[in-house]
Amino acid sequence: MKPKLIRITTVPISLEKLLEGQLRYMNQFYNVTAISSEKEQLEKYGENEGVSIFYLPLTRKITPFQDLNAIWKLYKFLKKEKPHIVHSHTPKAGMVGMIASYFAKVPNRLHTVAGLPLMEAKGIKRKILNTVEKFTYKLATKVYPNSYGLEKIILDLQFLKKEKCKVLANGSSNGIDTEYFNPNSYSEKDKHEINQHLKISENDFVYIFVGRLVSDKGINELVTAFKNIQQKNKNTKLLLVGPLESELDALNKETLEQLTGNENIISVGYQQDVRPYFAIANVLTFPSYREGLPNVVLQAGAMGLSSIVTDINGCNEIIKQNNNGLIIPVKDKEALFNAMSLVLNEKKLTEKLTSNSRKSIVKRYQRPVVWDAILEEYSSLKM
Repeated sequence: MKPKLIRITTVPISLEKLLEGQLRYMNQFYNVTAISSEKEQLEKYGENEGVSIFYLPLTRKITPFQDLNAIWKLYKFLKKEKPHIVHSHTPKAGMVGMIASYFAKVPNRLHTVAGLPLMEAKGIKRKILNTVEKFTYKLATKVYPNSYGLEKIILDLQFLKKEKCKVLANGSSNGIDTEYFNPNSYSEKDKHEINQHLKISENDFVYIFVGRLVSDKGINELVTAFKNIQQKNKNTKLLLVGPLESELDALNKETLEQLTGNENIISVGYQQDVRPYFAIANVLTFPSYREGLPNVVLQAGAMGLSSIVTDINGCNEIIKQNNNGLIIPVKDKEALFNAMSLVLNEKKLTEKLTSNSRKSIVKRYQRPVVWDAILEEYSSLKM
């Protein structure tokens, strides 16, 4: 009989996007149960991936009473199921998952860190998030930062000791499917049709951003920099692929006005398949304030795109300056403008960055490398 493995995320989209295909793969070796919120979407995910599910009413905000209810429900489920491993992702799922599994006496309590929201928090909120993060790590038996830079930050903050901390493979929570993310999947005819649909001219230079449209992804700086680019070169487009989120980290008023009023900024919302948009873009612009090891930069590279990224952990591990992209300071709209101008005007440099992009990802971050490292780690754990 296969041992039981529980995987927990706060919302099902994290299972779908951040761990795409992984739970189906692990189900060959373990009886896998996926736990998350948003019941209907979770049920669809379980059906598609062929894994069991358990609905848990989790929120992404600080909600103590709802969190206590979720911990109690999960504790009862774990006591009944007696899993070999509970493995959580995302901050809220980590806290709830590690508390419940600790009291349920689950022998292996694992938590993956793919970013630290606390890095942008201040005052009392920062103190609360620091406490939650340290408490989560204390109850876990093993913590996996998904990049070496993130590991250094966690250790420098003294949130845990080195022996409890480990980066698997070369980083990343899931690796990248380089056959799926492949520029050869799209013919010139395909790209022409996508451009026509989006009203993009064949002569336009297309900057792309993929992710949540929130402040700490650098969207305010990106829109400002693009507006200045556009004043000097009309044949440019900014393509935004991702949901606009106004609750947790809203964009400023000027940015929102540009999103609705600038016809050269094309916002297509959340997309299940981002490859068509990468296929018609020239460069990824990803000026995020904080990350773990961002899937978007891996995906863009696999699709043959170079990237402009900020000098933060994860991003500066995937991108090597002047090799497969450009690295700029965080929150620096002038540096972002200069980098965007450079890739627009210096064709030889852009060709060099682009030519190195895919091979760099294939060499270091192919999905089987990451999945095998996780499976090997699971196999080494006590029964």
